[in-house]
Amino acid sequence: MNDTRRAVLDALADGPVTGPALADRLDVSRAAVWKHVDALREKGFEIESDGDGYRLSGVPDYGGTAVEHGLDVSYGVEYHDAIDSTNDRARDLAADGESDVVVLADEQTHSKGRLDREWTSPSGGVWLSVVVRPEKPPAHVPLVTLAAAVATTRALREAGVDAGIKWPNDVLAADDGGKLAGILTEMEGEADRVNWVVVGVGVNANVDAAALPEQGTSAREKAGDIDRRAFVQRLLEEFAALIDAPDAVLDAWREHALTLGEEVRVETPTGEVVGAAVDVEFPGSLVIETDEGARRVHAGDCEHLRPR
Repeated sequence: MNDTRRAVLDALADGPVTGPALADRLDVSRAAVWKHVDALREKGFEIESDGDGYRLSGVPDYGGTAVEHGLDVSYGVEYHDAIDSTNDRARDLAADGESDVVVLADEQTHSKGRLDREWTSPSGGVWLSVVVRPEKPPAHVPLVTLAAAVATTRALREAGVDAGIKWPNDVLAADDGGKLAGILTEMEGEADRVNWVVVGVGVNANVDAAALPEQGTSAREKAGDIDRRAFVQRLLEEFAALIDAPDAVLDAWREHALTLGEEVRVETPTGEVVGAAVDVEFPGSLVIETDEGARRVHAGDCEHLRPR
């Protein structure tokens, strides 16, 4: 949404406001005001017009412009009813120099998770990818992933879903360990700096459990349908607040962790590590107490040995 259209929408939300007054305020023609109003109506915004002027009377349930309206962070949102993969599109935008942009879709048709695993993304979920350019070395990018996991968990909990985090980035239902959300982070950088990071977040929101893999569950199954527009806004605002606050990320991750205190098995590139998960350390390493002492695991597939 361009700046002028955003200003028109904000003015309508505070309305009523006449077309001439709005044209003068924004230093545009009356015809331009009418075109923006018409475009907003086509996006699903309900805009009334009477002798007092225009006023906003209803906001669409979902979509890019709907999410941008009232979003308290300066991310642009590109929305698709269906797309192969939001991460693929986000990487293209990153390569074109874009930043602080969100690719959002109602459905993905060819999405992948970690290690190129299939990821089911039916209509009704929240499938988004954020392009950011944090001033970090590549070694610190795991913090960005942890920030996304915390933001997703907080948004789910505010929507009434009892969610927690399995190291490093799976968001699970706290009662039975069903998978609610996953995160896939991709980046391009050099030895000492990141060029861009794409953080993909997939949330089983208003989706039937029957449409998901066996280990999956959804917000619908746990708490009923959620307001996806408000949910995405909350997730993005939390993520933006955390991405440059490493201490806050680690503290919040610990607060919502389901892994800490559990007996775990982590498959790493050099073999498996088994023991009690006791902490997470900068920039996202899991500390495991084993029979041979403490081990710090930087990456791997984590399994809870005593399922909840």
